[in-house]
Amino acid sequence: MRIALLSYRSKTHVGGQGVYLRHLSRELTALGHTVEVFSGQPYPELDEGVALTKVPSLDLYREPDPFRIPKPREFRDRYDLQEFAIMCLAGFPEPRTFARRVTRVLEERKGDFDIVHDNQVLGHGLLEIEERVGVPMITTIHHPITFDRRIDLAQTKNPWRKLTLRRWYGFLRMQAAVARQARWILTPSETSKRDIAKDFGVDPAKMQVILLGVDGKFVPPTKPRVPGRIMAMASADAPMKGISTLLEAFAKLRTERDVELVLVTRPAPGGRTERLIDKLGIGDSVRFASGLTDEELVDLMGSAEVACVPSLYEGFSLPTAELMACATPLVVSRAGAIPEVVGADGECADLVTPGDVGELFTALERMLDDPERRARMGAAGRARVEEHFSWRAVAEKVAEAYQHVIDDFTSEKESH
Repeated sequence: MRIALLSYRSKTHVGGQGVYLRHLSRELTALGHTVEVFSGQPYPELDEGVALTKVPSLDLYREPDPFRIPKPREFRDRYDLQEFAIMCLAGFPEPRTFARRVTRVLEERKGDFDIVHDNQVLGHGLLEIEERVGVPMITTIHHPITFDRRIDLAQTKNPWRKLTLRRWYGFLRMQAAVARQARWILTPSETSKRDIAKDFGVDPAKMQVILLGVDGKFVPPTKPRVPGRIMAMASADAPMKGISTLLEAFAKLRTERDVELVLVTRPAPGGRTERLIDKLGIGDSVRFASGLTDEELVDLMGSAEVACVPSLYEGFSLPTAELMACATPLVVSRAGAIPEVVGADGECADLVTPGDVGELFTALERMLDDPERRARMGAAGRARVEEHFSWRAVAEKVAEAYQHVIDDFTSEKESH
């Protein structure tokens, strides 16, 4: 099959969308399919054999100058003007404008593809692809962003900030409408399937759960772990990721023992995470790691005695599965799909109530004090990954879903 894979932004290590894009495209190519990725900035790192077509935006949220004001010469068309206007009105424009741009690009490539796979863009323009490009479209929804919105609003007290947050999440009305009209939807967990049906009003009969995979480079360490090292992988300033809960629990641990916390993220300068670290007085024991190579990331995951996933919600949580592959024992929130990933029996991880600082502190303390239990949990996590989470198996199931959608589209055309 000739596959067009769409993603409006594609960070490789931060966010499940970029990770999904890279590994799925590689494994589909290995199965003999032809894959071309269409992405806005930041552009993805792709493996050999996967083509990339850049669909540039104004890149209004790039580092180190997010919410920037473009120069007049940067504006190329009405979609650029729309993108800038929506940002100025406190909205998030990228899914909407990327969908329009990529549909225009694909229309110029009519006849080059058998199927288009949308990686949670869910912009109105994508609904025109089947008619304008003449091929069917399938969609992956990792989880409905309605959960991010609810958590952000619940943790915000400032009325003006609440208003701007509602504006920022205005794209969700569009995403829900597009999801309801999608031909077929892939999602990585039963939790996500249930929540997409509830929050977006999507018929569960047109959704298919395909678990995500873990890349083979994530392996147990060959060197000793660093005593007292705790790590987490999460966007530091996103309330949904629960980093504030972890920082408060870590601050209590720090008063009693020699521990360090490594966060794989880049916090906003002066943002909520940096302010909380200063308030708790733990700046000398917390460090951030970003811009890591794959090898550096695996080494870091394997260096921790304990890893923590304190999220308030996850549609799957790839970092959880990757840490399990590194045989790193886990303390995780009993939230969203995380229990589906680690298993509810407690063999691979301690599950705690999301947002409960005391419970998280106690679980981390118990884990740090019991090396035999850490080794047993790490081994169980590695075994679970080997049994359940393979990107090759994901790609095979996704390719079967493609064929189902192509057959459905073809028979629909023939009946007309």
